[in-house]
Amino acid sequence: MPTADYEIAKDQHVWSFEPNMTPVLTVAPGSVIRLETNDCFHGQVTDESITADVLDTMRVNAATGPIAIEGAEPGDSLVVELLEVNPGSRGSAMIIPGWGQLSDQVKSPVTRMFRVEDGIVHMNDNVSFPIRPMVGVIGVATESLILPNFHAGQHGGNLDNHLHGPGAAVMLPVRQSGAMLAIGDMHASMGDGEVSGTGVEIDGDVLIRVSLVKGKQSRWPVTELADSWVTHGVTDNDLNEAIRLACEEAARLLVDQWGFTMEDAFIFLSVACDVGIAQACHPCPGSVIARVRVPKLSACPAPFRLG
Repeated sequence: MPTADYEIAKDQHVWSFEPNMTPVLTVAPGSVIRLETNDCFHGQVTDESITADVLDTMRVNAATGPIAIEGAEPGDSLVVELLEVNPGSRGSAMIIPGWGQLSDQVKSPVTRMFRVEDGIVHMNDNVSFPIRPMVGVIGVATESLILPNFHAGQHGGNLDNHLHGPGAAVMLPVRQSGAMLAIGDMHASMGDGEVSGTGVEIDGDVLIRVSLVKGKQSRWPVTELADSWVTHGVTDNDLNEAIRLACEEAARLLVDQWGFTMEDAFIFLSVACDVGIAQACHPCPGSVIARVRVPKLSACPAPFRLG
């Protein structure tokens, strides 16, 4: 891995994405930065006696940054390569009263602590599994709204996509000069849907490289993986609408960037692409997030046609 050109401590963070953000660091495209990240509860959960009903809910999902990228302007895409996502040694997960698909079948609230060691998450004496590290919050300054980090939107934010781990490159539509990138809410592991409202919430550090795609952007963040690229769609509480938005974004990129007809794009999405759910912990006050994974073919090898 490349050596970091810059480092940012986790005490330099924001609680929301806004139009007017003051950077803690300004870097050139191509820079490599290491960011420390707080766990989503900002260190409030130290043992299983700390449950959701006693948390300060105003201190959730701190995102380290923001970072200004030289030359980033509205209409561009900021590309954030996740080179490393390194979770700490101790995390937590919760059942939150009234949250999630099974909330009516359990006694709430409950907290479970996890030990993370040698690439393995230990839930208890009987249950352990490999880490699947990812960042839940990754975003840039908004166009006009002030959006707390708990929410997702066209700026990114709390996308909670478990594919946002090492090797992913997240492309964020720039709305303000400098982009103003911030990252947080690391999970040692999180399942699709995050159905109870938490993954293995943990602190850690992230190594990223930033670059720009000039003059091209999607409506919603797009992620590039080794074998595919992924569009997103976000709503407050309507999964069907979130799926429609993610499909519409994928079709629009196939048509506008790669010359598909809308009819062929529609059929290709059905026969070769995968619709998935990144976030569906409902009921809860957060976002519903769908995604569409498009395989990399010679006909559509990336989200954008460059050059």
